[in-house]
Amino acid sequence: MPFTFRLFASSWSFSRRHLLAAGALAATGLLAACATPPAVGNAAGAKPKLVVLLVVDGLPQRQVVDYRAQLAPDGLARLLDRGAWFSQAHYGHAFTVTAAGHATMLTGAYPHRSGIIGNDWKDIESGAEVYCTMDTSARYIGHATKPLDGTSPKNLRAETVGDVLKHASPQSKVIGISGKDRGAILPAGKTGTAYMYMSASGGFASSTAYMTQHPAWVNDFNAAKPADRYFRQQWLPLLPEAAYAGDVPDAQPWFAKGPNRLPMDMADADQPAPTPAFYASLLRSPFADALALDFARAAIVGEQLGQRGVTDVLTVSLSGHDYVNHAFSAESRLSHDHLLQLDRLFQAFFRSLDNLVGADNYMVVFTADHGFQPAPEVAAARGATDTGRIALGPMRDRLNAGLAARFGPGQWVAYSGSSLLVNRQLVAAQGRALTTGEVAEAARQLVLAEPGIAAAYTSRELLAGAADAGGADAPYFQQMRRSWHPEVSGDVQFTVKPNWMVGSSGATHGSPHSYDTNVPVALYGPRWVVAGRIDAPVQVVDIAPTLAGILGIPVPSSAEGQPLPIVRPDRAALVVPARPRAASVDNAPSCRL
Repeated sequence: MPFTFRLFASSWSFSRRHLLAAGALAATGLLAACATPPAVGNAAGAKPKLVVLLVVDGLPQRQVVDYRAQLAPDGLARLLDRGAWFSQAHYGHAFTVTAAGHATMLTGAYPHRSGIIGNDWKDIESGAEVYCTMDTSARYIGHATKPLDGTSPKNLRAETVGDVLKHASPQSKVIGISGKDRGAILPAGKTGTAYMYMSASGGFASSTAYMTQHPAWVNDFNAAKPADRYFRQQWLPLLPEAAYAGDVPDAQPWFAKGPNRLPMDMADADQPAPTPAFYASLLRSPFADALALDFARAAIVGEQLGQRGVTDVLTVSLSGHDYVNHAFSAESRLSHDHLLQLDRLFQAFFRSLDNLVGADNYMVVFTADHGFQPAPEVAAARGATDTGRIALGPMRDRLNAGLAARFGPGQWVAYSGSSLLVNRQLVAAQGRALTTGEVAEAARQLVLAEPGIAAAYTSRELLAGAADAGGADAPYFQQMRRSWHPEVSGDVQFTVKPNWMVGSSGATHGSPHSYDTNVPVALYGPRWVVAGRIDAPVQVVDIAPTLAGILGIPVPSSAEGQPLPIVRPDRAALVVPARPRAASVDNAPSCRL
C-alpha cells in the first residue's frame, strides 16, 4: 500500500434534485453573461515532442523566491531565468489539498467541476468513506491492496489535457508518476497510465485499472531494488550552517515525532535489512523524490517518450516536500534544505531530458498542488496575535452536542472534505417535519462560533451563488464555492481564519489564504515560450488552456481558465481550436469565476 497522507480530516469528509434545479435557474443569468472562453491553436505549427509536468507537492511560492540565490545554475534557475515565470499564480479554490490541486492542473477545472473536493470525503447518503482515487474493482499489480487505496481515476469528473491529446492522437502516451497515488493518477487523467511508489517494497507499481501486468522496463527497474541504496545513508545538509541562519532550527517541540534534525539517518543502526518502514521513511526525505525521477528516466527510455513522432505527456509529482513541511513546517531548516536537494535533482533531470529527448524537443511546466501555512508557533513568533490550532475531533463533538440539545440525541454531523455532512438517516428517523436544511442551518451557526473559523456557508447558499449575508461577495464565498460540488460535498462548507491551523502536525495547508494558494508556475521551452518574469495575476486553471493552445488541441471540456499571458518566440497568437463545451455538472456557470 502506498504511504499516503490524507489531510484535513479522514472524517471531514436527501437527494439534491430540488437544489440542483434551483441552482440551474439561479445560474441562467450568469451563463448568459459569460463570454465564450478564448480559443487557444498553435499558429507556429511545431509542437513539443514531450510535455513534462513537474510538481513539487506542498511548495509555496515564497520558498522559491526566498532561496533563489542558493539555487543551482541549471535546476529551478533554468525555469526562472530561461522560462516564463509567474510570480502571482494562485489557486482559486478554498480547500487547498493534494488531490484537489493535482486534479486542477491539467483539467483546468476546480473541484466544483472535477468532483475531487479533497483527499477524502463521505458519501452523502450512506456516510461511507470515499478516497479520491479509490476503485475497489482494481488492485495494485504485485502488491496488497486495501479498499481505500488509490487505484484509478474513477472519481475524476473532468478530462485532462492528456485525455484530449490522446483523443486527437491515439498513438500519444500519457504517464503519471508520484510518491502518492493521487499525485500520479489525477494528472494522468482517464486515458493515461499511473505509477505510484510502493512503501511496502520501495518500487513503483500501477494497477489493474490500467493493465494486467507491468511492461518489462518496470519489472527491470523494480528488480534492481534502487531504494535499497539509501539504506543506512544519511540526509546531509547541502550548505554550511550559516546558509540556514534565518530558518526555524531543528528539533522543535512541535515537530512531528521521529527523526527531526539533520543529518538524518534513513534506518536504525540495529535494522539488519530494508523493511517497509524504511521504504516509507524515504518519503520524508529527498530520496523517494530521487527514485521518482529515476523511474521517470526509465519511463522515457522504456516507452520511448518524445521519440516516436507524436507528442507525449509525462507528469512527475514529487511528494517529499509535502511530508517534510507537514512534519517540520516550510520555515524549518529541513524544508529549506529539502528544496535545495530537489533543485539539484532537477538540474540532473533536465540534463537527462536534454540527452534523451533533445534540448529543443520538450517543454516543462512546473507548479505545486498547494502552498503551506507557517506553523502557528512561527506565526506567533512573528507577531500574529490571532492564531492557534483547531482539534477536529473535539470541535465535532461540540457541534454534535449543540445539535443534540436542539434536535435530540445522536451524531448529527460528520466531516466530509472541508464540509459538515448532515446524517440523513438520523434526520429521517425523527419522524417529524425535520429537514436536512434545518440541521445544516443550525450547524452553520454553531461552527461559526468556534475559535478560528472564518466563514461557513450552507449548500443552499452555495448552489444559489450568494450568501444570505454578503451575497456573492461574502468573505471567501467564491473560493469556497469552487471547492464545493453538489453531488459530492456536504451541507456546510467552512474555512479557517488566517494563521489558524487544523490538526496537530508541524504545519499544514487547506485554506483560501495566500500562503496556501500562491504557488510557482513556470513554463520552459525556448521554441514555444519567451523567457521572462510575469507579474500579472494568473490562476493554475490557466495551465490547461495554455498547453492546449501550444499542442493545437481543444481545451478540456470542463476547463475554466484562460491562456497564460506568455510571449511566443514567433509572436504568433495563441489560438485554441473551437470546441462545444460539455454540459456542466457543477454549481457554477461555464466561465471563469
